[in-house]
Amino acid sequence: MSTISDLKELLAQPRQIFITTHHKPDADALGSSLGLAGYLRKKGHHVTVVTPSDYPSFLAWMPGNDEVIVYDARQNDAQVREIIGTAEVIFCLDFSCLGRINEMGEYIRTAPGTKVLIDHHLEPEQFADLDFSNPKAAATAELVFEVIRDLGDQDMIDVGIGESLYAGIMTDTGSFRHPSTSRNVHLIIAELLNAGIDLSSVHRRIYDSHSEMRLRFLGFVLKDKLVVLREYNTAYIAITQDELRQYQSKTGDTEGLVNFALSIEGVVFAAVLIDRGQAVKISFRSVGDFSVNEFARKNFNGGGHHNAAGGISYEALEPTVQRFLSLLPQYQTQLVTAPLAVAPPSV
Repeated sequence: MSTISDLKELLAQPRQIFITTHHKPDADALGSSLGLAGYLRKKGHHVTVVTPSDYPSFLAWMPGNDEVIVYDARQNDAQVREIIGTAEVIFCLDFSCLGRINEMGEYIRTAPGTKVLIDHHLEPEQFADLDFSNPKAAATAELVFEVIRDLGDQDMIDVGIGESLYAGIMTDTGSFRHPSTSRNVHLIIAELLNAGIDLSSVHRRIYDSHSEMRLRFLGFVLKDKLVVLREYNTAYIAITQDELRQYQSKTGDTEGLVNFALSIEGVVFAAVLIDRGQAVKISFRSVGDFSVNEFARKNFNGGGHHNAAGGISYEALEPTVQRFLSLLPQYQTQLVTAPLAVAPPSV
């Protein structure tokens, strides 16, 4: 079992450190990565952050963003492989299996560096040398804060590090309204406030910086694409590639759509299915006892949390939608008897 003493010993002298997170990073993924990177640099380590894909522009304000390397198999594969291969310590944040980082997963699996996992998803793959997983945590940023604190360095959390971690916790708790918002979360936020973070500024930079086309896209989706199936207490949205192009959709523009479907009174299960060309990416959310983690793992090669999960389909969009619909009768009893909640779950 990993202990903080093991990590403290590992970081006792300056190291070449590699940090990565999951494909299409969200605020928790990037905030955890850049918050940890900022702390490790202050400790004298040489740190490189590489993301396996691009991420929303509304996260670009985070300190350290300008130094992030975005992996591209055609442009910088050799560079990233060399960085991974020479890293003494490899931090994997906010994902539970190496498949979540595409080609980089196998590079890390075979790399000689010590691998450290910090994550809050269910059923982590056993690839790390040091594992700080906790599926009860609301966000990976919560765990990164605890790691820094337990290493005895909480006083090194400055405004930049604190606001990056706050962004991760704020978004993964749905602005502190999801059931994962524990007493511990609020205590951590209190400590981040002591570090001088600006709560309203972080909220504004993430939630109030969308493009006009993104809002028009949202209006189109809610008006024309939302389907509610009352007999299953389910709602879903399916979006084609042409629709994404029509509204000039950028990375991050579809984030949170599934929560609109789940916000409908009486709905306990929601899905958003998006045609990304090579595959259909699916987001699942639920309230109460219905496990979208199990649903995604069993039917769509996915997983995540009890009430928030993702999946993938390599069929076209329409056959994927039909397969999704064909599964609902199997779960009808669970869906119509599931206790309702007043807020969407953690992401």
